[in-house]
Amino acid sequence: MRVRRVWWQCCLWWSLALWLTACASQPAPPDDYAAIAQEIQAHYEGDFDRLSPSKQRHYAQRLYRITGDDAYLPVNRRYVHQLLADLTRELDGLARPGYTDDRARELLADYSQRTAKQRARQRMFEQWGDLIYARKLLFWLSQADDYGLLDCVENRQRALDYLASVDFQAFLTDPEVLEVYAAQVANAVYYLHQLGIADLRADVIDAFRTHYPPQRNDELDPASWRNKLYGMTHFVIAESQYYQRPVEAERFGWIFDEFRDDLDRVLTVKEDILAEVGISFLLTGQADDPAFSRVRQAVAEAYDPRARMIPGASGGLDFDRGEHRNVLAIMLFDWPDRLYPGPDFSATTEGERCRLAPLHASKPLGTTATVIN
Repeated sequence: MRVRRVWWQCCLWWSLALWLTACASQPAPPDDYAAIAQEIQAHYEGDFDRLSPSKQRHYAQRLYRITGDDAYLPVNRRYVHQLLADLTRELDGLARPGYTDDRARELLADYSQRTAKQRARQRMFEQWGDLIYARKLLFWLSQADDYGLLDCVENRQRALDYLASVDFQAFLTDPEVLEVYAAQVANAVYYLHQLGIADLRADVIDAFRTHYPPQRNDELDPASWRNKLYGMTHFVIAESQYYQRPVEAERFGWIFDEFRDDLDRVLTVKEDILAEVGISFLLTGQADDPAFSRVRQAVAEAYDPRARMIPGASGGLDFDRGEHRNVLAIMLFDWPDRLYPGPDFSATTEGERCRLAPLHASKPLGTTATVIN
């Protein structure tokens, strides 16, 4: 009897130990949003050096703006050094006749054709001369401004004058452009306003709403529906200057009315667009909206706890390609009480404007990433 009792006691303790171990290693439950965000964040920051430089910038810029954590400054600073070098090269080139046409041809030839969407956009840009280059230069200047460094860019007026000469209004209100490029249209119209080049916001929103009235929703194919939703989210996100400040919900009531009215179909789109729909609610202080709750839950249900990430629409787990939807998921699941503009690199710690602090060897994220001296 004693042997049998000892054996049962051993089984009991062994079972208890297994149960405790299993509990300790359990992934976050699907409704523990902050825990899911932490798992995704640990996954990406643990292997941060596997991301391409553009994805590192994208991630670190957004994580800084929702945390204000200095750990993300070295990656942003490294990007800024490269950004200023690129702008110096481009602005020197603008002094040469034919430079914008040459750069447009280069960008068109290098345009990715991996997906049907990208191929459609390349065909669209073929009809618009140097717009493909103007749009890229516009983005670079807006980035310099975001970092507090636009005034530090030599010959910036040359770039601003060139951009002011481009017919952005025709491009950004063209129905064929809106049909394949809606989110980028929203971005560009806000860059133009941010840099003081032109205020086309009302014209572009009117053109967008004319092209995509609610009455057309039922006839939109999946690609057009995704493009429309992506564009609507980017009007809100661009108004926030990309997660740097909250947005008044009243400014975009028409957008949120559509999200609510067609919520069942909204929930069918891929997770990166769906996360941006949710973030649009958060940026406008509508976290208590029932539609937001359903959107957040839908993204959470796509989470793969073994991979510690949101897979692609076809189940893909590519680390670099997945950065966009996964950093959005982190933001959606762990939204802060306040946002952090910048980061502002307009002065060094000594207070000297337009003199960036040097880059020192550092491992702020990941295990092998280094920052160039």
